[in-house]
Amino acid sequence: MAPYPNIVIMGVSGCGKSSIAARLALRLGATFIEGDGFHSAQNIVRMAAGIALTDAERAGWLQALAARLAAGRQRGERMVLACSALKRHYRDVLRGGDPALLFVHLYGDYALIAQRMTERPDHFMPLTLLDSQFRDLQTPQVDEAALYFDVHATPAALVEAITARLFIGT
Repeated sequence: MAPYPNIVIMGVSGCGKSSIAARLALRLGATFIEGDGFHSAQNIVRMAAGIALTDAERAGWLQALAARLAAGRQRGERMVLACSALKRHYRDVLRGGDPALLFVHLYGDYALIAQRMTERPDHFMPLTLLDSQFRDLQTPQVDEAALYFDVHATPAALVEAITARLFIGT
């Protein structure tokens, strides 16, 4: 068994969650789980239309992710999940699937994130929802297992930094 917990790479849309989570999973020999793949078709349509999801609309998505984490945990599967996990309540739901989750919060300033979002035209999440993402973001608190990384670093440097923190435990 690996010396690190299962990991959720979290943050606002456009911060690089999927890219970093996929690279980190590969580096750790873990399963990469793309949280966006668990959204209902209805939720994708709403977001693509620039309509922010409510907590009620996110509930089924979060429960599905928690169930996936729980199933993997039961099998002893090592997992890295890319999921916004913007609110404490959302992270609590995910911890229902794996109480030992480690959240890796990718953060950056609005201008950088907005620029990155405009550089991915095929993604369903429009730039118009970035304000709601920043508004909803509740940074993990000291009683939550979390690490914090500035996304100004390159993806390779971020994966190296995250890996180093996992294995030296600081």
